[in-house]
Amino acid sequence: MIKHLFIVISFAGSTGAYAQDTTRLKQDTVIKILSEVTVSASRTRESLLRSPVSIQKVGEQYFRNAAAPSFYDALEHLQGVQLLTPSLGFKVLNARGFANTTNVRFAQLVDGMDVQSPHIGGPIANALGPSDLDVTNVEILPGIASALYGMNTVNGLANILTKNPFTSEGISIQQKTALIHLDNRESDAKVYTETSVRLAKVVSPKLAFKLNGTFNHGYDWIANDRRELNGQANASTGLLGSDNPARDPLSSYGNESSNRRTIALGGRNYVVARTGYDEKDVVDYGLRNIKADAGIYYQFKPGMTLTYLYHMALLDNVYQRANRFRLADYLVQQHGIQIQSNSVQLKVYLNRENTGNSYNLRSMAENIDRSYKPDNVWYADYSAAFNTALSSGTTLPDAHRAARVAADAGRPLPGTAAFIDSRNRLAQINNWDMGAALKVRANFIHAEGQLDITQHLLSELKDKAGLQILVGGDHRTYIIEPDGNYFINPKPGKEYTNIHYSKTGGFISVTKTLLNGELKLGAIMRGDKNDYFDLMITPRFTAVYSPVNTQHFRASYQRGYRYPSIFEAYSNVNSGGVKRVGGLPAMSSGIFENAWLASSITSFQQSVLNDVNSGLTQQEAIEKNTGLLKKNPYTYIKAEHVKSVEIGYKGLFDDGRFFIDAEAYLNRYSNFIAQANMNVPNTTITDSIPYALYTRNKQSPYRMWTNSQTEVNNYGGSLGLTYSERGYMANANVTYAKLRMSDKEDGLEDGFNTPSWTINLSVAKERIFKHAGAGLSWKWQSSYYWQSFLVNGDVDAYATLDAQVTYLFDKISCKAKLGASNLLNKYYYSFLGGPSIGGMYYLTLTYGLR
Repeated sequence: MIKHLFIVISFAGSTGAYAQDTTRLKQDTVIKILSEVTVSASRTRESLLRSPVSIQKVGEQYFRNAAAPSFYDALEHLQGVQLLTPSLGFKVLNARGFANTTNVRFAQLVDGMDVQSPHIGGPIANALGPSDLDVTNVEILPGIASALYGMNTVNGLANILTKNPFTSEGISIQQKTALIHLDNRESDAKVYTETSVRLAKVVSPKLAFKLNGTFNHGYDWIANDRRELNGQANASTGLLGSDNPARDPLSSYGNESSNRRTIALGGRNYVVARTGYDEKDVVDYGLRNIKADAGIYYQFKPGMTLTYLYHMALLDNVYQRANRFRLADYLVQQHGIQIQSNSVQLKVYLNRENTGNSYNLRSMAENIDRSYKPDNVWYADYSAAFNTALSSGTTLPDAHRAARVAADAGRPLPGTAAFIDSRNRLAQINNWDMGAALKVRANFIHAEGQLDITQHLLSELKDKAGLQILVGGDHRTYIIEPDGNYFINPKPGKEYTNIHYSKTGGFISVTKTLLNGELKLGAIMRGDKNDYFDLMITPRFTAVYSPVNTQHFRASYQRGYRYPSIFEAYSNVNSGGVKRVGGLPAMSSGIFENAWLASSITSFQQSVLNDVNSGLTQQEAIEKNTGLLKKNPYTYIKAEHVKSVEIGYKGLFDDGRFFIDAEAYLNRYSNFIAQANMNVPNTTITDSIPYALYTRNKQSPYRMWTNSQTEVNNYGGSLGLTYSERGYMANANVTYAKLRMSDKEDGLEDGFNTPSWTINLSVAKERIFKHAGAGLSWKWQSSYYWQSFLVNGDVDAYATLDAQVTYLFDKISCKAKLGASNLLNKYYYSFLGGPSIGGMYYLTLTYGLR
């Protein structure tokens, strides 16, 4: 039941867009759609309808009508787009499957510049992106874009384009106020606020600038999923559910595998876990994002501009990889210089990252436990108390409960001064064996250029032969500052010397029109060389057939690739007693060769435990089950590959009022970059290895970055229908995605993590009455299987209803938007291990002056 109203107020720049009449003549509608262009599909201006690959483009009118709190949230309703929500301040875009909470397969650009956080390998939602006031349109390519953009685009990319101060001058203010956490048993209702300001000024015919600033503040969505991850650990002794001394609720940390031991009590073996803490105990859910950007534009002549752009964000929110992290005082920055003309584009930009006072939630929980009482002491106290309780006639479950109470004596309780002091202290210790700090400083510098040869140099080829030739090149170098915990330099004697990780590439694109312009053929050839990998060749071949200017059929074949991110290549961190090591030979030499699969060790240990509790001696049980152990088959990391075939259609009917956009694709992946758990025994004597692998302190556990041996196929498609009439805009789209494994599945492939079916329905009109408009949207997605190192399991299907009404105050250039995201306030999970997401009720006021 909704008891409160969540208010959001926005004030936006120029009011000209609000003053226009949205009712269009039929011919005007056709002209507008036919003249729509895209710059992302081929890195040059071309008709959106004749794009050679799938692309979704939306602009200011779409965002004004969207029943979403921000333009970024509105992207979730686009055809073929998936959005994961690890945090209210950290949302992850993806397309076509293999999603995760740090999606290194999907790139996000702002004005053509990659806004990723270097060590994460992906963007922190829209932290470095524009506010609602400055965005002009967004282009999303839901598919491979490697031939043009290089690495990290095997699932696609989003290019967010901002307003040019030469054409969008003035002062704009936006204020959002919202209410969240209504009817939430984990929290009282909370207020979220966001204030944005945009200033753009033309100083002279050649010089203009703009400034943007946004501050938001609120209380994050809460993760408190109680699903049990270790329910069968003591099944052989009948201890299940709340009686299980090895319980591991999903949103609780410090009771995972590295915090458990098998101990002999009363003649039987039991798996016992330390108590741990709930996520809500160890994290501050306060949400903050201070971001600003500035741009200076110098126009040498019409069509040729020099631009300097700066973006920064200081933020607090929650981030998730294999573990969940509190990002606190996290600073990301970008400096960029661009020269753009009709034929030449040059860009150089620098991304910088400082994780500030961030920390690992799992390490925090387990080290609060260990800081008051080391594991050996805790388990000794547990054993003594258990034996005392059992000898006094206490039942087995109650004896375990009494043992835990005794062992936990002196344990800091959440909310107490001792707990808060311990949490603050551990958040600054950059060693996850004893602390929890995430202290990373990483950067990358990127340079690229492209030249349209046929624009000026060989213009006759374009005019007479219908030929366009585009060439380009780029270079990127990551610069990682070793911190001694997360990253170290693998070169002997240079452990604290900066790590450099580089890639250089280039492409040539040729487009040819035939049949009096009805057929457009394209071919792109790209080559890339990484410091540690051989030259990679990725081609793209496309064809677009347009028998009339309202009907367009397309087909394409392309290859994509992904080099390991810096974390996958160079990580060297001890997390929860497991050493996570990058897959480069320089980092992992000797581990792959001597390791045994952790999954087989777990099965082996459980079978030995069951047999001991059935009457065998430990030696007999180990000898009996040795055959369950499997040697590690994986090796050093290689680049990931994908091949893709796609067909599509875009068509206009009924004088441009009805638009159809359809696509279908088939992808084949190989050398999936993923992680494998493996343990190295502390002996090389063959007969001793099983005994070492049964004893925790006689082996070293690793989580290694490597490649799956499975060849994976996924296929799918989407259909979008749009109908416009008298200013009303109705849209329906459906997306289907399916994973098909090969017969040689090894279980290491990355999680597909994508619903089979997603449906979006929406209807809106900017002016239903003279000054009032409204919009309504509904989203449904089917249940799907979520696979990650934190948890595996089914994500329930869910549906959300969003709504908004707007009112325009013409005389004072102000617009009010009252809306609700998840109007019915039905809490849902977008993935396992993440937060529960409820309704957001907001009012937005937008004000602008020229």
